[in-house]
Amino acid sequence: MFSIKEILDLAVQIEKNGEATYRAAARSITHPVLVPLLEWMADEEARHAAWFAEKARAAADTFRTPVLEELNQGLLTELVAGQSFSLEEADFTRMQTVTQLLAVSVAFEEDTVLFYEMLKPFIEDPATLEQLAAIIAEENRHIEKLQTFMESEAGVADGCR
Repeated sequence: MFSIKEILDLAVQIEKNGEATYRAAARSITHPVLVPLLEWMADEEARHAAWFAEKARAAADTFRTPVLEELNQGLLTELVAGQSFSLEEADFTRMQTVTQLLAVSVAFEEDTVLFYEMLKPFIEDPATLEQLAAIIAEENRHIEKLQTFMESEAGVADGCR
């Protein structure tokens, strides 16, 4: 039902939303540990968006009818309606520890993985499913990196500002 290009285009937007939010948070915080962390997260999101965009350019869209296109867009909209997939509601200026910030970041990344997992039943093409599995694996590696960073930074900073 969904082409890999549609999925990848949505993934690009999700990653760009995360990048923009992390960059805005980095500008609003002066804590010496958190600013580089937020910049790193923004860079990671930008790298993911570039990876997804490259995959989208390489993906060949199959022939679709306008009715199917409209139906698929409606399903995508319904799937994401209850999910923000952005960190806009997270007020980084109020977070007191590095661990809090990392926990919010991990939750965002986990929500993204859940969204990609929700798409699986709607995908019939084996090649598209394989690409989606690669996307999920990349996001899971991102979560692992954040969790490793959280373990190494736990208790390092007294506050976020």
